[in-house]
Amino acid sequence: MRPPRRPPGPIETNYITPEGYRRLTDELTFLHTKKRPEVVGALGDAAAEGDRSENAEYIYRKKQLREIDRRMRFLSKRLDHVQVVKASEQTRTDRVFFGATVTVEDDDGETTTYRIVGQDETDGAAGDISWKSPVGRALLGKTVGDDVVVRWHAGTRKLTVAEIQYR
Repeated sequence: MRPPRRPPGPIETNYITPEGYRRLTDELTFLHTKKRPEVVGALGDAAAEGDRSENAEYIYRKKQLREIDRRMRFLSKRLDHVQVVKASEQTRTDRVFFGATVTVEDDDGETTTYRIVGQDETDGAAGDISWKSPVGRALLGKTVGDDVVVRWHAGTRKLTVAEIQYR
């Protein structure tokens, strides 16, 4: 006997930068117009070869098609609840909000720059962190000179907001 299904929770707004929105829509368009038709064609060719139960090409293409469809559903759902936020239009530039580029300094005097972005556009190497990440959440609403204590993988770190920019 299956447990009763829980009703879906409230739908959360997916904040995203214009660049992140463009990347997601470009990926969805590519999958829909180029990749999926290509795989469907290859699947048809593989199906024409005969016995499907032992046809490795057919099995591979079916799996590939399922993965493409799954990714397209995911992107469509994410884009349904998206709110594009332009950092350049932020009126309160004295505080850290979504889209801000924040330079922080740790206890050793080392500086690191983070850009607060949406969940779908994080890139640790580029310094793009999600507004829902521990560091992103800790920085939201802070001003220059404020200290934040952030839980890190190796304990906690104290960071001081050194600079806030909106580009």
